[in-house]
Amino acid sequence: MPTRPDRIAFQGELGAFSQMAIRQLLGPTAKAVPCPTFEAMFGALAAGSVHGAMVPIENTLHGSVHENYDHLLRFDLPIVGETSVRIVHNLIVPPDLKASAIRRVYSHPVALNQCLTFFRDHPNLEKVPYYDTAGSVKMLAEEKPRDAAAIASVLAAEMYGCRILKRSIEDDKLNFTRFFLLRRKAPPLPAKPPKRGYKTSLVFTTRNVPGALFRALSALALRNIDLNKIESRPFKGRRWEYLFYVDFLGHTNEPTVRHALSHLREVADMLKVLGCYPRGD
Repeated sequence: MPTRPDRIAFQGELGAFSQMAIRQLLGPTAKAVPCPTFEAMFGALAAGSVHGAMVPIENTLHGSVHENYDHLLRFDLPIVGETSVRIVHNLIVPPDLKASAIRRVYSHPVALNQCLTFFRDHPNLEKVPYYDTAGSVKMLAEEKPRDAAAIASVLAAEMYGCRILKRSIEDDKLNFTRFFLLRRKAPPLPAKPPKRGYKTSLVFTTRNVPGALFRALSALALRNIDLNKIESRPFKGRRWEYLFYVDFLGHTNEPTVRHALSHLREVADMLKVLGCYPRGD
């Protein structure tokens, strides 16, 4: 009996950069399941209607996706993988539309603002904000406006039968988005660890006293654990208190990491491990 394809939820329309992340990490057989919002995506995985979720967590230009950090704390869904996608913005038109006919360009506001040099070079083009990059290409394919283009991924152009008029119009060629793959349950450790090793993500809070954050991070620093990232977020329901999200290299099964987490639990008010996963690209 053939196995069912892996159903992976993502936010947006088919052809989104999140779908590219699904293909990049899981291959072409994984079935991408679009969701209207990030909360709906987390909810679909929590309810068991999909097998996983591909979650954008930070961008090299615009920083962290704060809503998804909040959802990681709220939902008990472990991180099991990560990948980074190079964000390439393309000018896309319906198949038979000439460049001289374009007067409007649709896309998500973030994508429009990442292509400002292109718009400065083409002052006759109006930037039109739209709810989604891939959604703007879907609109072109369905409504066939005679004076409009969109900015989106190569995958979006392929999926909706549209034509790429100009490739890679983004201002910054080092534009990457990092994604987390979530599952309902963490898989068992493989017999052979990945070549790049593991990464662990966690969140903790401290008491509002002098030196509390220093003592918490010392649990990692004193054991030479390589800290990749620390992100603070307001702790909802607690005035002027903060959550600290941390990524570091290592797996919770390693003795050094186990001792560090035990130490951190002693000095933190709350500690939650969000996932241990193979280190991405």
